[in-house]
Amino acid sequence: MNILYDKTAPSFHSLLDQLSGPEPPVHFWLSGGRGSGKSSFVSLAVAAGVMENPGANAIILRKVGKYLRESVYEQMLWAIDALGVADDWETKVSLMELTYLPTGGRIIFRGADNPRKIKSTKLQSGYFRYIWFEELDEFAGMGEIRNILQTVMRGGDGFSVFYTYNPPKSVRSWVNAEALNKPAGRVTHHSSYLTVPREWLGEQFFLEAERLRAVNPASYAHEYLGEVTGTGGEVFSNLTLREIPESEIAAFDRIRRGIDFGYAVDPFVYLVLHYDKTRRKIYIYHEICKAGLSNRAAVELIRLENVSNSPVTADSAEPKSIREMRDSGLKIKGAKKGPDSVEYGIKLLQDMEEIVIDPVRCPNAAREFTNYEYQRDKDGNYSASFPDRDNHTIDAARYALEDDMSDNRGKAYKRRDFGGLL
Repeated sequence: MNILYDKTAPSFHSLLDQLSGPEPPVHFWLSGGRGSGKSSFVSLAVAAGVMENPGANAIILRKVGKYLRESVYEQMLWAIDALGVADDWETKVSLMELTYLPTGGRIIFRGADNPRKIKSTKLQSGYFRYIWFEELDEFAGMGEIRNILQTVMRGGDGFSVFYTYNPPKSVRSWVNAEALNKPAGRVTHHSSYLTVPREWLGEQFFLEAERLRAVNPASYAHEYLGEVTGTGGEVFSNLTLREIPESEIAAFDRIRRGIDFGYAVDPFVYLVLHYDKTRRKIYIYHEICKAGLSNRAAVELIRLENVSNSPVTADSAEPKSIREMRDSGLKIKGAKKGPDSVEYGIKLLQDMEEIVIDPVRCPNAAREFTNYEYQRDKDGNYSASFPDRDNHTIDAARYALEDDMSDNRGKAYKRRDFGGLL
């Protein structure tokens, strides 16, 4: 349907190509600021998809059902009108439903605040080929999203799931952390009003944007460009998240390995990094992060990466685990802790010129380092304290770099015993 290309901003044309390709992706994560055109694109794609595919239906969801009528329902009416096919659709506002008369394909709208309505939704024919989560950041997290998908992704092939949101300001938001992951079948796309034809938005829209940019650049970046500007409480401002290719890893020659043992539901973490001492950079490129992992199973996983059995530094609070791993043949020592070791270790990480994390190889490290913020006091203000939560990979990185920390401090720790394995 060529009219789709005329009605969508050019930045979305590549997504239209993928949707109509022989093996289209399943999940489309679309972020952006005000006026970016992402909701317009999805509404047009959903309407056209239901019309072009007999048996296809769509379900559109928001966290709170009362907001459906004036947001996504109106958006879908706009899309149908923009495609010039309003006469082919029956609208039922009271039921929050649209029906394409030639095929009987339906578009229904549901709020996630009433899960029973989602579970009880029945289709006379076909299946929900198109699923759209609008204002994704309003949902509770990926657990809630998965529960909904398990209910509605049934009975057919060729699903397309759309997630649209304006990125929250805080890097601690679950949606910003999840967006760092790039599993197979997921496409991510970011847009802003600057990628939309000026005449579509009107001159006043651009004047308001420029006015905010002049008086408050940070708010402009967040609201209009859809950037994650942060809250001001981030511990690590020196992060770079990017894929680290094998060719780059092959040149790493200062490899460090650290372990943070899990407690109860907390995960066991094994982290591998390269420390570029000259440029004061670290590269985190391998992780094991799993709850309920036995020490023996952890050693087997570590051996797959650490084939030369190079030394590993672990949390010394678990001497029994260290002994068990050492008895299994792993060269492991306990970290030497002191009254200021946590603070010093984090400050050393902060002082690095750059902390490069591969979010594909190390999604948990990417999430924890990105989301780690200073403690807040009772009034909600940031203090100088570091929280002891959601920091397992950070602790593993501290342990891995312990000997380098002692060198930087100018007082080397004594060489510790590796159980005669060195």
